[in-house]
Amino acid sequence: MTEAAAGAAPRADRATEPLLEVRDLVKHFPITKGVILNRSVGAVQAVDGISFEVRPGETLGIVGESGCGKSTTARLVMRLMAPTSGSIRFDGREIAGARGADLKELRRQMQMIFQDPYSSLNPRKTIGTIIGEPYAIHGLHPEPGRRKRAVQEIMDIVGLNPEHFNRYPHEFSGGQRQRIGVARALALRPKLIIADEPVSALDVSIQAQILNLLRDLQTEFGITLVFIAHDLSVVRHMCDRIAVMYLGKIVELASSEELYAHPRHPYTGALLSAVPVADPRLAAQKKRQILAGDVPSPTNPPPACRFHTRCPKAVAGHCDTDEPLLDPKDGGNLAACHYPLTDAEVAERVPTARVAG
Repeated sequence: MTEAAAGAAPRADRATEPLLEVRDLVKHFPITKGVILNRSVGAVQAVDGISFEVRPGETLGIVGESGCGKSTTARLVMRLMAPTSGSIRFDGREIAGARGADLKELRRQMQMIFQDPYSSLNPRKTIGTIIGEPYAIHGLHPEPGRRKRAVQEIMDIVGLNPEHFNRYPHEFSGGQRQRIGVARALALRPKLIIADEPVSALDVSIQAQILNLLRDLQTEFGITLVFIAHDLSVVRHMCDRIAVMYLGKIVELASSEELYAHPRHPYTGALLSAVPVADPRLAAQKKRQILAGDVPSPTNPPPACRFHTRCPKAVAGHCDTDEPLLDPKDGGNLAACHYPLTDAEVAERVPTARVAG
């Protein structure tokens, strides 16, 4: 899919417009000191000026190390927290400042699947109540019999036994609990679902079932999906495009095919070099890229390129003084790097990639 430039001319066909547009999104959490004065002494720069868009029916993956800002981005888009600055447009409406009734109406169209299927379900409520709660909040299916039938229909769609309507979360396995979370998100038939690492807490044998369920539901109901994960193989299976985050910034954005075949940012190359390869011959050819040092603190990130303190290609006097823009590189990938990976370097790190020449 082609990237739409910010500020492009209006499109005649609204169906081609992004369902979700995020521009220069920032979220800083203040660090305060003192019980009485409570004065600010700094900030955690969790998300620092990211931009992306998602088109109807598309799946956008967001990947990166723990603490890079993936989950914060999800909560900002869902308006579970207010952004420090920036724009969030959903279906043509600016929602960054939405409140009250406007925010409630918005959430009929946007739902979230949470990472932990254990803590995200109220243990004191039956799953019938949990799945039916969106109907109660939005005044849908007020008759108890009709609401029960609607909940049981959703349970059947996601692979749960409708007869278990009155059971409690502790009576279900982890995979079944995540299906309950999927059913709750699907109940209102939203346009957009944000899945925040929905399979990371599940056994490997169950992960594929949940991923296939999400893909089937997306096809059946025409859902747009933002899929957050740290497992690159999972993201490759699920997503049309992938955004790679590092320390609150998007450092690369490309189609799934191009990102895995021709990564351009050194951080993306390092991530892909760590993915296990089943073929021993290819594994022997691959050069593992070990990054030096630790991820810097988001309270005091490095100047300019935030990756330069760990980057094997960093050039002093350039990478540490001039911040790279997220610009197109060879192959069409958008990458924030002054010295992107060459095809020869890609072939060393990702031997299964289809490298031109």
